[in-house]
This record gives sequence, structure tokens and C-alpha cells, in this order.
Amino acid sequence: MTVSADLPLPARRADDVRLVGGVSAAHFISHYYILVLPPLFGFVRAEYDVSYTEIGLALTAFNVVSAILQTPAGFLIDRINARLCLVAALLLGAVGLAGAALVHSYWFLVAMFGLMGVGNTVYHPADYTLLSRHVAPERMSHAFSVHTFSGLVGTALAPATMLLMHSLWGWRGAFLGAAALGTAVAAVLFVIREPAIEHAAKPRGTAKTGDGSDDNSWRLLLSPPILMSLLFFFMLATASFGLQNFIVVALGALHQTPAVTANAALTGYLFLSAAGVLLGGWIATRTNRHRLVAMTGLGIAALTVLLIGATDLQATILIVVLSLSGLATGMIMPSRDMIVREATPAGSFGKVFGFVTNGFNVGGALSPLIFGALMDHGEPRLVFIVMAVFLGLAILTVASRPRRPAAA
Repeated sequence: MTVSADLPLPARRADDVRLVGGVSAAHFISHYYILVLPPLFGFVRAEYDVSYTEIGLALTAFNVVSAILQTPAGFLIDRINARLCLVAALLLGAVGLAGAALVHSYWFLVAMFGLMGVGNTVYHPADYTLLSRHVAPERMSHAFSVHTFSGLVGTALAPATMLLMHSLWGWRGAFLGAAALGTAVAAVLFVIREPAIEHAAKPRGTAKTGDGSDDNSWRLLLSPPILMSLLFFFMLATASFGLQNFIVVALGALHQTPAVTANAALTGYLFLSAAGVLLGGWIATRTNRHRLVAMTGLGIAALTVLLIGATDLQATILIVVLSLSGLATGMIMPSRDMIVREATPAGSFGKVFGFVTNGFNVGGALSPLIFGALMDHGEPRLVFIVMAVFLGLAILTVASRPRRPAAA
């Protein structure tokens, strides 16, 4: 049932804008917090006199906790207020950073990043639940694109701003600055009024999947459309993380591409990915053929990666081609989110998005092992081929994903 008709259209649009802005700000913080430590590795390591492996344990704790708890967090968010869960997640992240800054203990720092991992479990299921429940359908794809774009901006800004704050206040002051930023966003989100519910949760036990199972059970998550969505996220994440982390060294080893040129191409890829998200949001509002959009973008990305691996491109052409790959990859993201939303029964947005976005965590964990092993064995050309294979498998998951049958 929707009550949006009870609100005047301009007021309704303003409410949507405020909610999308607040949720997108939280998504910005979630990506920002993932990268608060890596730019400061050397400084934190030197103070505690530990190895890079030991300081990396903090990130391991963050990711392991996130992977284990994200799906249970999605179940919880379907039952309680998603906006307040998001506020709590932001505050948990801020408390973790502040604790790591104020207590002089390596093991406490690891524990605090584990606490931040608990907060990180909430972002995706709560974000998508709020957007799917409250944003008017005609603005949904725009909402998803702005949401994804904000996360990419958080990723892009974190290294430079953390180093800037370190230059002013040291690494502990930088952590406190990041904690203050998260607290400020939590305060704004706390006071935002939620728009009318567009897609209300169905009473417990009444919603059914195509096979007749209860949407509140784990059987929903193991249904073919949701499993294919999980695989889609995993394939895409594995290829994307592989490209971002290894393309510079792979280009150097394969084509003797100077690091400056390769990094310029990677920068173009990252910036055009963000622009592609906004383009994809515009496209998604004008078509419901989200599978076709996703397959087209993935196909372009796969072909550009194969081209770069097969040919020693001149510097300018390399930058243009890799930037085109970024544009295509970013373009599919709003359609990707709409595909998952279409497969999700009302009242199950939290658990489903919490489950399928675990593909990011798994892909992020396995990607360095796969592509690192290829580089260690002197196979940089295979790096590009395997990236394209994962992108091709992502196309298959979209093409073969069964539609959720309409409820009886």
C-alpha cells in the first residue's frame, strides 16, 4: 500500500531528496571508513613497531566481521527502523575510530576495526531498504545512482583527506577527524523525516516466493534469482578489484608501460566509473530493460580489458580505452541494483541486499589471491584474460537469472 498520494507532489519530492541525500551521505562515510587506515599504514606501523602484516590484521578483522554479520544484519533491518540502524552504524564507526585514536594499544586498534566492521554490516541492507521502501518509483533509479556515486566519491577522497589531516594533527588526529565526520552525518540522518512508505513490509509469514516459501526464511536467499544476483556481485567485484589493484603492475610487466601512464589510465577509469553511475541512473529512468543495459556495459568492459591485454597501446589511447571501461562499468550499477530490487519481495529488501552484497566481500577477499598468484607466476597477460572471464561470467549471471514469479 502506498500513501504517497496523500502528500503534495513538491513536498513529496523534497522528502525524497532529503532521504536520498542522507542515505547517500552515509554511503559516502561507509566507503570513506574502509580507506581511513591504508594511507596511514606507515605511520601507524612505526608507532606500534609492528609489521605490515600485523597492521593489516586490523583490516582483516574489519572485513571478516563484515562478511559474517552482514546477512544477519539484513534480517534485523527488515524488522526494525532502518534509518535508526543506519544512525547506529555511523556512530559505531565513529566510536571505533575514536577508540583507536585515544587508546595506545595495537590490539585495541585491531578490536576497534572489528567494531567498525559491525557498523559496516548495516550500510548496504539499510541503505537499500530505505531507498526501496520510501523513494517514489519514478525516482528510484536516480536514487540508486546517486547512492552509488556517493560511495565512489568517498573512496576517491579518503586517501588525500586522511593524509591532509595527518599533516595537521598526526594519524590519531586524522582518525578523530574522520570520526567527527561520521558523527555529523549520523546527526543529520537522525533528524531527517522519512517520506511515506511506497513499498510497505508485508505481515510476517504472508509473503511468498515463487516456490511458496516464506520470504522471511533463508529459503528466499537460496532461491535462483537471489543466488544469481549474489554470483553477479561476486563476479563483478572480483574483476573490478583485480583491475583496480593489479592493472598498473600488470601493464608494467606485460607492455613495460611507465607507472605514471598506467596510473593516469587508472585515474581515468575511476573518475569515469563515477560519471558512468550518473549516466546509468539517467538510462535506468528511461528503460526497464535493465538486463540489457547491464550486459551491454559488461560486454564493453570485457572487450576493453582484452584489448589492453592484447595490444601495447600508445599512452593517450590507453587512457581513453581504460576510461571507457570505467564508464561502462559505472553505467551498469544502477541497473544492477534495479535487477536485484525487482527480484526482491516487499518486506525483504534488507535481508536480500545484505546477502547479495556479500559478493563484494568475497570478491574483495579472493581477488588479490587470484591476480597476485598470476603475477607471482609471471603471467601478466592472464591477468587481463581472467578479468575478462569474470566479466563474461557476470554477463551469464544476468542473462540466465530467472525472474521472480509474480505472487499468487
